[in-house]
Amino acid sequence: MKHIEIHGHAGAFAENKDIARNLRLNEIVPALEKNEEVVLDFAGVDATTQSFVHALISDLLRQYGGDVLDRIEFKACNETVRKIIAIVVDYMQEGAE
Repeated sequence: MKHIEIHGHAGAFAENKDIARNLRLNEIVPALEKNEEVVLDFAGVDATTQSFVHALISDLLRQYGGDVLDRIEFKACNETVRKIIAIVVDYMQEGAE
């Protein structure tokens, strides 16, 4: 299992799309390719932008399909972060239909 602490990379306000892209390419995709589960730990993250979450997971949904969400755990998300993740996931799944 790959555990990624978002706060350690992006701080309390996760907004930098380049950081999200790098996490996706260098941490998440290699773990998924090894059939590992991924924990995206948002402990200490007060808020995030839609563009950060989009850069973090949208290509994963495109590449692996909606089932990839069964292999990714979004941990310690406050309500604000949870809502942003839900918006991005819903948007990506609507686009796939």
